[in-house]
Amino acid sequence: MELHFIGAAQTVTGSLHLLKVDGRQYLLDCGLYQGKRKETFELNRNFKLFEPAEIDAVILSHAHIDHCGRLPNLVKKGFHGKIYCTNATKDLAVILLKDCAHIQEKDVEFVNKKRAKQGKNLFEPLYSHQDVENTIRLLEGIDYHEELVISPSLKFKFYDAGHILGSAITYYTITENGNVTHLGFSGDLGRPNLPILKDPEPIPNVNYWICESTYGGRFHADIDEVEKKLTDVISKAIARGGKIIVPSFSVGRTQELVYALHKIFEKKLAPRIPIYVDSPLSTSATEVFRKHSECFDEETKTFFSKFDDPFGFDLLTYITDVEDSKRLNDIKTPIMVISSSGMAEAGRILHHLRNNIENEKNIILMVGYCAEHTLGKHIIEKMPIVKIFGEEFKLKAEVVVFNSLSAHADSDELINYCTVFDREIMKEIFLVHGDLDQQKKFKARLSSIGFTKTEIPAQGDVFSF
Repeated sequence: MELHFIGAAQTVTGSLHLLKVDGRQYLLDCGLYQGKRKETFELNRNFKLFEPAEIDAVILSHAHIDHCGRLPNLVKKGFHGKIYCTNATKDLAVILLKDCAHIQEKDVEFVNKKRAKQGKNLFEPLYSHQDVENTIRLLEGIDYHEELVISPSLKFKFYDAGHILGSAITYYTITENGNVTHLGFSGDLGRPNLPILKDPEPIPNVNYWICESTYGGRFHADIDEVEKKLTDVISKAIARGGKIIVPSFSVGRTQELVYALHKIFEKKLAPRIPIYVDSPLSTSATEVFRKHSECFDEETKTFFSKFDDPFGFDLLTYITDVEDSKRLNDIKTPIMVISSSGMAEAGRILHHLRNNIENEKNIILMVGYCAEHTLGKHIIEKMPIVKIFGEEFKLKAEVVVFNSLSAHADSDELINYCTVFDREIMKEIFLVHGDLDQQKKFKARLSSIGFTKTEIPAQGDVFSF
């Protein structure tokens, strides 16, 4: 058995790990890198540490693009095996991958117009809609807790990770030469008591644990503060006569925001203002949420029983048409625009930021994690000048950073999850999906509670067992 760490190694994006068992090769995730354009372009386009055609299967933790976004390129390069995931992840991956291809084509088209005028070489999208269609045919959804045997040496089960709809912690049973090894992969681990979704489930004891560490050294605000903070932002925008622009992940974060706003307005905690979810992907993702209520926690199911649709209410409009999206910039009264992507790297949110970022009356509400070098990260850091579509803009709008809705477990929550494991059985923990400073802090905390064998793999590191 070998573990090769290829993506999300000492960084947060591009989740991809290679598991070799008994002559077969499996990918744990195949995610897109996000960040500096030149660097990520090369990383996303090429698979240098393995041959896609030699991969036997992919086991996908969830549908976020930094975990599934390179699958069409994997297929394009020769992969033809099964892609295993939960049923909800399958439905979300279909719409997310189609949207990813569409965004790439549109963004490349927009940038190429300028490059053509400047006499520069034109870019090509990473993959096409046909590559996505070829990928969709390989997706195979299975239920949580269903044990799937994919070779004589490997079987696995999915447990609910509580991160986004359909997200999974994967529990592997590996048999080689009569020896049985148990491996766990957290994917992205959610938080207890988040709205809508069930809490992360414990898995049985493992010998090796691949654990995300996005917030390994940080602590989130109390989830109970969500309503108060959102209410304050709405009241401030109304007083100023400004707009609230929210870069938001289409899957999970947008639905959580809409659900929270629904409760705020029902309780009359804030005046109602028009809310626009401006993202065809968010609209489609919300339909998938409605389809998979089996993933909801009891509070959300109770809310469902009182309202026909927890993701819809008066003054909420889902926008898909591009002309309707453009008309939002003509509105002069207070509104909230929720648009993807959450890291402000692509999609319609770039146009909304471009049109509103230099107005001090407006508020940019950042509601999720942003990787280094992304536009979202530059906004969180309140850089005075930011680039959008290659043009410089002054950041005059107020920036409000709102971590209470983070879908990633914080340091305490990660530690609490790890304490369920027997330290005598656990041989090694591998920290992935985190910036190095966060991983070092998390490693120190794990050591303090008895997990002394913890590694922080770099890209390309290989561990044999």
